[in-house]
Amino acid sequence: MTRRERTVDVLIVGGGPAGLGAGAELAASGAGRVEILEREQTAGGIPRHCHHGGFGGRAIGGGTTGPAYARGCVAAAVRAGATVRTGVTVTGWAGELTVDTTAPTGLERITARAVVLATGARERPRSARLVPGSRPPGVYTTGELQQAVHLYRQPIGSRAVVIGNEPVSRAAADTLRVAGLDVVAMVTDRPASRLTALTRPGDRTPVLGRTTVTALTGRERLTGVRVRHHDGRTKTLRCDTVVFTGDWIPDHELARRGGVTLDRGTRGPAYDAAHRTTGTGVFAVGNLLHGVESAGVALAEGRAVAAPVLRHLTTGAWPAGRPSIAVESPLRWIAPNLIGPDGDLPLDGRFTLRTDRRLSSPLLLVRQDGRELHRQRLLLPAVPDRAFHLRAEWLDRVDPHGGTVRIAVR
Repeated sequence: MTRRERTVDVLIVGGGPAGLGAGAELAASGAGRVEILEREQTAGGIPRHCHHGGFGGRAIGGGTTGPAYARGCVAAAVRAGATVRTGVTVTGWAGELTVDTTAPTGLERITARAVVLATGARERPRSARLVPGSRPPGVYTTGELQQAVHLYRQPIGSRAVVIGNEPVSRAAADTLRVAGLDVVAMVTDRPASRLTALTRPGDRTPVLGRTTVTALTGRERLTGVRVRHHDGRTKTLRCDTVVFTGDWIPDHELARRGGVTLDRGTRGPAYDAAHRTTGTGVFAVGNLLHGVESAGVALAEGRAVAAPVLRHLTTGAWPAGRPSIAVESPLRWIAPNLIGPDGDLPLDGRFTLRTDRRLSSPLLLVRQDGRELHRQRLLLPAVPDRAFHLRAEWLDRVDPHGGTVRIAVR
């Protein structure tokens, strides 16, 4: 089949809040032909099937539910002059800034002056978590559950167990109740108090802390979830539905295929405060960089990338040999994780970090080649699965030709 070839000024891959925010800002700022590609049939990303409130408020379209927020993001991008194309999958790279796509209308090869990757993040499914058992119906991630309930109106089951310890765990439990299921337990390998804080007032759902899933039972249909408590006790929770929540991983396959360096901590593209990756002319935004922050953060990052993209379109300049930023255990990752050469600051002037364990009033130390650049005491505890921040006022002390900048905690 013949592949049609054409060019655009800025190509954005991913039509969630980050990609739509980037498209709206770039089109409104005179970047030329701005095109957003979304593989789903409807743009808007994860908020499309999150029917709970708390999205956006007056920030975009006045929407507070996920679908309303998604529609507002799409409308803003189109209104600004960006082209939003749905049902289009980017299958690979044909050059530094050239991608191949497939869609019901045929095959294309699109070359851009700049590419913005906004492919988002996904939850690890049961198989990736190495949970033994067969593959019976009734096993979901949060996204699969929300699509089944809100988009496709599918019957789910009657008794459910939720696995996870993030805010999305509560959203999964709420979705199950909307579908008429009884949530018989919420299971987390963290202390029970961590997940209890995420449940609704008056919620009597049992919270099993410091508990791990060891197997799923059932063949024609899920019949139970086997768990092991921290003291060695085992139990089978009788249910016909289980939802694995959280444990996010950036959807980095396209970035990896393009030769973009991935950060070992975030597992998304390594990038600097201007959202430049290691691929010349390739930018990245949103939860592809750090799974996972809110839709509002993704939208803000999409808007923020417009200025550096416009600068690149004007000058063609691209930095090389930037020092990386790495964290030491028990810190999990930091974003951004490259030092830019031109004084750009991260969003809100702060770096975002995550930790693997609770830290009470931690002292963050920033060093390069044995030289201390900064220290900052956090007044509040840092806890797993919640972002916390490091001020960026030390950036002007970094040696641009020096070694890795290391962040430690004491």
